[in-house]
Amino acid sequence: MSKAAIIGFGMYLPVTRITTEEIAKNWKREAADIAATLGITEKTVPAKDEDTFTMAFEAGKQAIDTAGIQSSQISAVFVGSESHPYAVKPTSGMVAAALGAHPFCHSADLEFACKAGTAAMQIVDSMVRAGQVEYGLAVGSDTAQAAPGDALEYTAAAGAAAIIVGPEKAKNALARIDATLSFTTDTPDFWRATNEAHPRHGGRFTGEPGYFHHMRETIKGMLEVGKISASDVDHVVLHMPNAKFPMKIAKEFGFTAAQMEHGFIVPTVGNTYSACSLLGLVSVLQEAKKNERILLVSYGSGAGCDAFLLTMLRSGVKLPTDKRAIEHLSYSHYLQATAA
Repeated sequence: MSKAAIIGFGMYLPVTRITTEEIAKNWKREAADIAATLGITEKTVPAKDEDTFTMAFEAGKQAIDTAGIQSSQISAVFVGSESHPYAVKPTSGMVAAALGAHPFCHSADLEFACKAGTAAMQIVDSMVRAGQVEYGLAVGSDTAQAAPGDALEYTAAAGAAAIIVGPEKAKNALARIDATLSFTTDTPDFWRATNEAHPRHGGRFTGEPGYFHHMRETIKGMLEVGKISASDVDHVVLHMPNAKFPMKIAKEFGFTAAQMEHGFIVPTVGNTYSACSLLGLVSVLQEAKKNERILLVSYGSGAGCDAFLLTMLRSGVKLPTDKRAIEHLSYSHYLQATAA
């Protein structure tokens, strides 16, 4: 069976931000200690007219431009999020229609905490390899929720990333998908029940039983499947709930600062949930050179990981510079912006 490849990619981040210092000041906490612990100095905040759909649309439009294809050539659209704007009305259908995808289009919304975007990418990869579609669009998009005063308030952010997958032999193929796998368990580290506005988390499950165990097993599995060692990978993108967790895993496997450099975006963006690891991948795809290898590992609470091993077929391309000015919010304006 022939391989699929990434053909195009795009991203969207709100320009409104709030600093760790501003949140800490409101709760009379020591900002320097929190920033040192989490490794995050500021995070994105969605404006009132920005939601999972609008961000997914913007990222998808940029991905189509990067791919150099017609939107009508896309016949599969899958959107991963845990903050879909409607409980019953598909974000994927809205995105497909707004972008002008083919009307005979496979569409569905996905939810698996922070790894729903990579789950979408696995689906379109399979459909392309099976010859069911020529091009498919996978999107991770979230406006992450956090209760005021909760530890997640310092990290929960907003953003979207979009990946267009097509045949490896396409003239515009950028990065071949060599292998993908998933590791899944029932681990209650994070959840949000129906009709609850904010998620809850089981503190002692968040680290070792949750993130670290699943990341270790998935990375070991992918290195074994790919018959490679950690040093054979040129770029590594790990899910970034904060800056501390991925760096601990990187150290355990011997991944260097150079391998982590381009995909490590969390310090000034925050954890964009379903978009997080895909945004890291988008960053790497702009910098990676021909024949370089990329390891991507997402993590979703509840819990599971998706992993991809990719090889660059040509050197990366830069996305257009975002010329919008960053706007930093006061805590009171932040509360207004994030109010349900």
